[in-house]
Amino acid sequence: MTEISRRSLVLGALATGTAGALTAGATAAPASAATPAHGAVPLLRHRLTFPSGIQTGDVTTDSAVLWGRASGPGRLVATLRTVDAEGALLRGKGAFERTLRGAWASADSDFTAKIAATQLPSGSRFQLTLQFEDAEGHLGEAVQGSFTTAPAANAAGRTSALGGEVARGQSFVWTGDTAGQGWGINEEVGGMFAYAAMHATKPDFFVHSGDTVYADNPIKAEVAERDGRTWRNLVTEEVSKVAETLNEFRGRHRYNLMDANVRAMYAEVPVIAQWDDHETHNNWWHGETITDPRYTVRDIDTLAARGRQAWQEYQPIGDRRALAPATTGFEPARIYRHIPRGAQLDLFALDMRSYKGENTAGLEPNATPILGEEQLQWLVRGVTRSKATWKVILSDLPLGIIVPDGAAQESISNRNDGAPLGRELELARLLKAFKDAGVKNIVWLTADVHYCAAHHYSPERAAFRDFDPFWEFVAGPINAGSFGPNAMDLTFGPRVDFAKAGAYANQSPRDGKSQFFGHVEIDAGDTFTVSLRNALGETVYSKALTPAR
Repeated sequence: MTEISRRSLVLGALATGTAGALTAGATAAPASAATPAHGAVPLLRHRLTFPSGIQTGDVTTDSAVLWGRASGPGRLVATLRTVDAEGALLRGKGAFERTLRGAWASADSDFTAKIAATQLPSGSRFQLTLQFEDAEGHLGEAVQGSFTTAPAANAAGRTSALGGEVARGQSFVWTGDTAGQGWGINEEVGGMFAYAAMHATKPDFFVHSGDTVYADNPIKAEVAERDGRTWRNLVTEEVSKVAETLNEFRGRHRYNLMDANVRAMYAEVPVIAQWDDHETHNNWWHGETITDPRYTVRDIDTLAARGRQAWQEYQPIGDRRALAPATTGFEPARIYRHIPRGAQLDLFALDMRSYKGENTAGLEPNATPILGEEQLQWLVRGVTRSKATWKVILSDLPLGIIVPDGAAQESISNRNDGAPLGRELELARLLKAFKDAGVKNIVWLTADVHYCAAHHYSPERAAFRDFDPFWEFVAGPINAGSFGPNAMDLTFGPRVDFAKAGAYANQSPRDGKSQFFGHVEIDAGDTFTVSLRNALGETVYSKALTPAR
């Protein structure tokens, strides 16, 4: 893309965002508190609005999840209309229009609601209008968004709503780590302007690879930066301390959606969301009792249940019930899932947190859970059966990067370059299964470590050699402190092709040079081009992968 200045990105995002930005330490007044002008219709004073914007998510060839949050009790209503490449409504043949009604939004869901839109035409662009209707059937504020369904697996020669033959090719962005280390929404620098840089690439969808919020990182009104400047955050009551109650966890998600850049992007770019540790607490595992003195609730499963509920309420993710009984005790619905994107692309979004075993030194001769057996077998089946050219595994933890947790290891890798042990044993089984099935064109995408990198894994450099070579790309943070780069574990033979971090540990997002996202472009010939970019949209690395046939 053409290089864009940070000022241009910020102004563009704010122009499309909602008006009425908050000052540091302030909170927004509810819509019902406004005094109507003389002669105004009283109903408008109480009409239902969207205080957190709108989202779409998990968009496939024929389906999408539609999300909104209401200012009070109401039913979510969606109107979908197909548009052409210029955004004009289609008329006559090929036109599609549908109105859908979802469940009631109530205090039980923090007034969030979703609609699962199915049986949509593939390869089609939709204008989306969302409204909430009240108990009397009165429709409130109308908010518009858009999204495009992926081309069908048999798209060749078919006609789409965009006009003409269905074109192959799609693009997307990914990153992780939003509002971490106390770096929140600073309107003096334009808010979370890295989201505007991602939005400017006009991607078909966005993957948030975990740490969607930092429930364990309080946000203060002012933070002293290393160079002597002061970072000034917007602050709400819920983000001013570590999250323990359900409302405090919900407040973390509401906070991120106060940012105009985030809201503008989410209205037009579908989200595929993953969760990791900071949605609950740093480096947590199931069954842990935390010793963090900031907490009065020390049982991690209690905190994780609240964090999980808030996360699922606020992410545009469908309700995918597990095929087998839940194994952790706190998941109301399965997070790991398959998102088909047509003949070119299958996405497999993992959950490396719900089934994660205790953080140890990682040198156990027996496998320590990271995916869990049910998820591992699901992934083997899905990837080996996929007919898409590219099989992209969305991993909320990197594979070979060493991430210590005190004397233990938070990472899959165990800081031992020998044969697989502990968590590495699940990964070894997985990679061997892919090789045995002859699967080609697998790429891993991840975030988590607060720097960007490109890693090539190959058996000739590895202690474990029963797998085929593959690439892993790392991006992030998008609005958090920068760290790294970290050391690598050589068990699976990684070569660091590229790595870039901030100038120093916990550098703020201010200059845009320490924040990163990844961009993928799949062209009509199936070339898979990955670029790593900073928060100004500048490309710092690029790699084009040609598919094996």
